[in-house]
Amino acid sequence: MRSLRRHPRLFAVLVCAVAVLAARPTTSDDDLGDGPDAGLSVQVARLYADAAAATQRYEEVRRAADVQAAEVSRLGQLLDRERQEIAVHHEELGRIARAQYRDSGGLPLAAQIVFAGNPEELMRGQQVFSRRNVAVANAIGKGRRAEARLTADEARAATAWQALERRRAELDGIKKNIEEKLEEARWQLQGQANASVAAGSCRGAVRLDQPQTRFTSAWVAPVEGYQLSAGFGSGGAHWARRHTGQDFAVPIGTPVRAVGEGRVVSVSCGGAFGIEVVLEHDGGYYTQYAHLAAVTVDQGDRVATGQWIGQSGTTGNSTGPHLHFEVRVTPQLGSSVDPVPWLAERGVHVG
Repeated sequence: MRSLRRHPRLFAVLVCAVAVLAARPTTSDDDLGDGPDAGLSVQVARLYADAAAATQRYEEVRRAADVQAAEVSRLGQLLDRERQEIAVHHEELGRIARAQYRDSGGLPLAAQIVFAGNPEELMRGQQVFSRRNVAVANAIGKGRRAEARLTADEARAATAWQALERRRAELDGIKKNIEEKLEEARWQLQGQANASVAAGSCRGAVRLDQPQTRFTSAWVAPVEGYQLSAGFGSGGAHWARRHTGQDFAVPIGTPVRAVGEGRVVSVSCGGAFGIEVVLEHDGGYYTQYAHLAAVTVDQGDRVATGQWIGQSGTTGNSTGPHLHFEVRVTPQLGSSVDPVPWLAERGVHVG
């Protein structure tokens, strides 16, 4: 076993662990949009970003801790093996000593020389025993040195692992705190949306600072981190005939994206779809995004692929937080096509 710098893998793990420990979250209560001038939409968007960042840091530390725990286990196994080898060498040295005592009869070296039939035979015998003694003693010494190095490496690895575990617990607390604030803000945003729908008067667009993204494809899914729920054409008590779109189950406040480049045809509030946005795309197709909690665009706006156009919610005739997504051949209800194969034809596979 060499030193840590002579073991690149272990040294790299410890360097990465130190780097992760240095990357402490900068989020504080003042950064979460809690001020009186911060709208709920802005607050939810900021909390989403903070929660994502905290989760990423937590996962980085968790992975580093898992690697470090595996290294501690590996070093412990090597240490056990080294100790077993030392015990074997000790047993071998004892066996040699017992054999030498039996062969010499316990006589002093002078007496062995006198009674030896041949001096050369006596010398050869002594040299053999001496070489074996030296070899076993050297093996024991080498094993002891290796054991000492392994013990030191194991202690350093265990210290790094414990530091990572403490950091993981700290990040877990930060992450849970952000998630609790996010959940509270989500329902406040939904309450605000419900009040707007009840009054039949939607608030204007909330211009959110969204991350700079460069999509390599012309089309994307309308949300991230979803689960598919009600599909196109399915039956149910909530629809007059058949379900006219695809539902994406997501938490309230999830950013809703334009699936492709287009123009905002309408932003409306009220009715079965609650707060909704309809986009027009090249090729004669329209997409609808319904049951929103907030919108981030106004009628007539041009939108890019992946641009945030709203935040998901559960307004209108909705059984829970989700995005109702439709593809139509006209802006009006009643001209929808199955959005899943429509997206698949454009390279977007949902499921």
